[in-house]
Amino acid sequence: MPKKIQKGLLACLFIPVAVFGRENNDSRDSIPPGGQHHTTPVKPRHSPVKVQFGTASYYSDKFEGRKTYTDEIFSQEKLTGASNTLPMHTWVRVTNLRNNRTVVVQINDKMHPRNRRLIDLTRAAAEQLGYAGRGLTRVRVDVLKKKPAGTAGESITKESPGQD
Repeated sequence: MPKKIQKGLLACLFIPVAVFGRENNDSRDSIPPGGQHHTTPVKPRHSPVKVQFGTASYYSDKFEGRKTYTDEIFSQEKLTGASNTLPMHTWVRVTNLRNNRTVVVQINDKMHPRNRRLIDLTRAAAEQLGYAGRGLTRVRVDVLKKKPAGTAGESITKESPGQD
C-alpha cells in the first residue's frame, strides 16, 4: 500500500478516537485551575458557608434611618452588615486581611442583587476594621454558630498573634 494511503488511513483512525475520547473523558468541571483534582465533594450552593473571602464595603450615609431587610432601623453606629450570600440574623466575624483586625456583626440586610461584594458593613464596623478611609478592603468572613458571649455591640480586635 502506498505511504500516502497509509497515512490517510491512520489519520482517519486517530481523529475519531481523539474526538470521542475527549468528549467522554472531559472533566474540566471537576478539575480546578492549576490542574489538580478536587478530591472532596463539592457542597451544593444552597448549603451554609462557614468561611468566605471577598471584598467588604460600608454603607452610604443615605441609608441612615431607613428600614433594613429585617425591618430594623439602620444606624451607622450599630455593628451590623448586609450580605447576599448569608442568612438573615447570622452572626459573623469579619477579618480585615490587610491588618488582621476583626469585628463581630450580625447580618440584618441584603445588598443590591447585582452587587458583587461579599459584605457591606456599617461605618462603626468599618472603623473597627480600619478601612473607613479607604472604602473597600479584602476580608475573611467566618460564620459563627451563635451569638458570641460578651458581644452586645462590642468589637473584637486582634492586631498581632499572642496579644491578649
